[in-house]
Amino acid sequence: MAKTKQRFSANYKKDGRWYLGWVEEIPGVNTQGETLKEARENLKDALRLVLDVNKTINRDGFGDKNIIRESISF
Repeated sequence: MAKTKQRFSANYKKDGRWYLGWVEEIPGVNTQGETLKEARENLKDALRLVLDVNKTINRDGFGDKNIIRESISF
């Protein structure tokens, strides 16, 4: 089964000498960079990290082997 790409809304704003970046759909996914390119790369890393951590927390936190897990698309 092919892995589906997820799409998120990335926002960037120049603030002084920094570019700030954040993802609208997921609170806490934000970063900065000295260039727009660096901010984009950092934002992808931040998003990947938050998604991985959330998945780990949810899997470990419930510990119940009777949980039904499935993919959802909309």
